[in-house]
Amino acid sequence: MKTLSTSELAKTVKLKRDQKGLTQEELSNLTGINRIMIGRIERENFIPSIAQFEALANTLDFAIADMFVEKEKPNSFVALRSESLSDTEKEGVDKLYTMMLSLRQQVLLRSKFENESIDRP
Repeated sequence: MKTLSTSELAKTVKLKRDQKGLTQEELSNLTGINRIMIGRIERENFIPSIAQFEALANTLDFAIADMFVEKEKPNSFVALRSESLSDTEKEGVDKLYTMMLSLRQQVLLRSKFENESIDRP
């Protein structure tokens, strides 16, 4: 699934604005986006509306589609959210569960051994 990359957007807006020799204020005047919001976009602190996104893309001459990247999901997060897992993710979750069960068995065995040692004179 592709998702908007705020870092790619920030980098592109800053780079294209600098290449065109525009200040944030000048870009604001050309796009109708408040200068403060442009600064926030460049700091990855604001996601523009669709209309603002189009105004930026048209003014700075970049493709909106290039701002979207394939979203990566870590195995543990996917497992915890109970989403469908890929084969690799399933293997990782199975391995994690196996490790957890082994650790639990070791703890129980150690506890039992320590209790028996205490009971012996």
